[in-house]
Amino acid sequence: MTHLLRAVDLFCGAGGLTVGLTQAGFRVVGAVEKDPIACDTYADNQPDVHLWREDIREVKGLEMLASLGLSEGELDLVAGCPPCQGFSSMRTLNGRQEVIEPRNDLIYEYGRLVSELRPRAVLMENVPGLAKDRRFDDLIDLLEQMGYQARGGYRVLNAADYGVPQNRRRLVLVAAMGAPVPPAEAPAGPRRTVRDAISGLPAAGSSGDPLHDLPERRSPRVAQLISQIPKDGGSRMDLDTQLKCHAQFDGFKDVYGRMRWDRPAPTITGGCHNPSKGRFLHPEHNRAITLREAALLQGFAPDYTFRLDRGKLAAALMIGNAIPPGFVAAHATPLAGHLVQGGASSRAIGMHSACATASQDPVAASGESLARAVVPE
Repeated sequence: MTHLLRAVDLFCGAGGLTVGLTQAGFRVVGAVEKDPIACDTYADNQPDVHLWREDIREVKGLEMLASLGLSEGELDLVAGCPPCQGFSSMRTLNGRQEVIEPRNDLIYEYGRLVSELRPRAVLMENVPGLAKDRRFDDLIDLLEQMGYQARGGYRVLNAADYGVPQNRRRLVLVAAMGAPVPPAEAPAGPRRTVRDAISGLPAAGSSGDPLHDLPERRSPRVAQLISQIPKDGGSRMDLDTQLKCHAQFDGFKDVYGRMRWDRPAPTITGGCHNPSKGRFLHPEHNRAITLREAALLQGFAPDYTFRLDRGKLAAALMIGNAIPPGFVAAHATPLAGHLVQGGASSRAIGMHSACATASQDPVAASGESLARAVVPE
């Protein structure tokens, strides 16, 4: 598809969302990210995108449009994934408690920039727990006030059903101006597996790929434990002896577990290089998956680069926090088709709705953030 549609990627991280949007036919013209190492990684892979290396709270929509040479209503899509750690089931104990996490309020900055940029459509990905948070309700109300059909445009879906070789449940919101565009239905066919993604790689340690060759450091006791875990899906629960910490606490049974060759991987997280953080042992070799293997399980291309300036942990966090590009493309492709089909008429609808909202809403008319009309101070 010709890249006629222009998009902005908020909270762009290392670029997974941008890659998926590009695959779907969008041309990402602008991106915002605060973390320096993520910015450098993004710029390495997306040199033609105007990158704002700033705290999103300091970025103004009208200034973005001016820098991009666009007027209000000419941007096709605002996409993004506001930081989601505070909404995760691990942090909230499956919704039983509210986590005091300042980054949770960044979802309001997403809404603010949508109100200032006035794109024809929006796309957002996040953890399922966000759907139960009042901030998400505020965002849906805000989008509806501006004319986006958002109320029925979100679902919790598994990336494994959309060609990504890992189980990764995520909330997906798709909303267009004036017309509903629900998230895509999962295609028929078998799921991609760990074998599909990583079995063809050369041996780790001498491949010439820095992400595949970073060494591990394990104590003799842990190395021995790993060597005893059965291949292809085994776990520490299969062993007669346990590490002392595991003997005293029986939770998190997947830690020191092996992936299974012929199933999707578990969710790749920022701890994907550490078997004490989950089922991140290679199905066959006595080691954790490498950073390259983690990136491939996320759906990045084999030549996608991640900066190692700050070491293995920082790179693992970038990979684990990324949005799988294929998952993005699955939902952005039908959205792109909708926008192309709408053409100039959709732009006119968007501009009319924006003007109508501004005339009816004194907050919008004064140029202030619409989020303030929805979210109590």
